[in-house]
Amino acid sequence: MKLTDFDYDLPAELIAQHPADKRENSRMMVVNRKDNTLEHRHFYNITEYLKPGDVLVMNNSKVFPARMYGTKTSTGAKIEVLLIKRIEGDVWDALVKPGKRLKNGDTITFAEDRRFIGEIVGDGEDGSRHIRFVYDGIFNELLEEYGKIPLPPYINRDNEKEDRERYQTVYSRYEGSVAAPTAGLHFTDEILDRLKKMGVELAFVTLHVGIGTFRPVKTEVVEEHRMHFEEYQIDEPTAELINRAKAEGRRVISVGTTSTRTLESAANENGEVVSGQRSTNLYIYPPVYRFKVVDALLTNFHLPKSTLLMLISALYDRERILDAYRVAVEERYRFFSYGDCMLIL
Repeated sequence: MKLTDFDYDLPAELIAQHPADKRENSRMMVVNRKDNTLEHRHFYNITEYLKPGDVLVMNNSKVFPARMYGTKTSTGAKIEVLLIKRIEGDVWDALVKPGKRLKNGDTITFAEDRRFIGEIVGDGEDGSRHIRFVYDGIFNELLEEYGKIPLPPYINRDNEKEDRERYQTVYSRYEGSVAAPTAGLHFTDEILDRLKKMGVELAFVTLHVGIGTFRPVKTEVVEEHRMHFEEYQIDEPTAELINRAKAEGRRVISVGTTSTRTLESAANENGEVVSGQRSTNLYIYPPVYRFKVVDALLTNFHLPKSTLLMLISALYDRERILDAYRVAVEERYRFFSYGDCMLIL
């Protein structure tokens, strides 16, 4: 398939720059695959579409303040750093902008009193750099003080106070993502309590979202693209809960593409979810992929030509998904991370 097969026109004003006034007030397009119908609802209506025995699987990874601004120690030039992941000890893989200004051995000052400094010590993959941090104090506390939540590049504004809360799911627990699993941003504690009282079982997996989520597909032929590796973890009780539901014919509903990729990556040839901590570069695209675990999906609206749009097209149908996106544009849905959502049943 061609990359252009996953393109659509999106007016810039429909890219959400702020979250909805309340999490649950986001709009929700409900896509029914059995009769190919669309409904226009709000997220607080989600309880009408779930039923006792359903298993709702969510990614509890937490976004850390990975974006930092400093200056080149020798010249005072402004430098932006986006941490990707810890390599070992105090050495991190990071994107540095402008990277050409920094050579191995150069340092970046993040605190005026120089108690927080990063030294370029090597090159990573795809243009990333390795930074070794030297600091006085506790690293995580300094990161909280000097780091910012890494909002996606299509949010054209500076960080605001509300982003610390609203760019996290209410159930986020394990820090390690550079981008939020955004389908979960619509949930509130109250809605989760209502679902549990209905008899919906809640399950949590962990996949730390990496920088690959920001990288565009550059190959014209879809099949030639390669995904970046991301780490995930599923504990034994969660695997047992999901496998029991599948064996009993109950629905497994994934919240977001990250939860979907986690479940599908952990499934063996029999479709059983295997617990453990692993890494995955699973690439899901139509028409070849066949889902082993996921029966339904809650997801936000995704960028044109993205692997996320390919994933939901594999779950349903590429042309019908693009038709639904055209309707979403006509109905003025809000797109991307802080935008509205789609429930594919």
